[in-house]
Amino acid sequence: MVIIGFAQKSSKILPNIFCKKFRHCAVIVRGRAKFTLYQFISHGHIEKIVLRARDMKMLRKYGWCFVYVPCDLPRNFPRKNWTCVNMAKDAIKMRAPFIQTPDALYRALSE
Repeated sequence: MVIIGFAQKSSKILPNIFCKKFRHCAVIVRGRAKFTLYQFISHGHIEKIVLRARDMKMLRKYGWCFVYVPCDLPRNFPRKNWTCVNMAKDAIKMRAPFIQTPDALYRALSE
């Protein structure tokens, strides 16, 4: 199972201009006792952060929203992507070229 986390805050300029509710997304994968968050930093730079269940509760407390997608990660994940949305779509094998913002991705996954 892949978890896509959506945040209401971002340090990037364009999401703050174009996105209404969610301005960033990240891929979270559940392991045996821990979670791994794949944080998109910039093109070609993805940070892996290990989280515990307590950390997930803290993210929810800070306004993160989670969508659970029943699929497995591709073998060659993470690849070089241009945005956090492209990384999330790559993780869940979603082919939707017109979905380019975290808001649009959230709406598509929560329907």
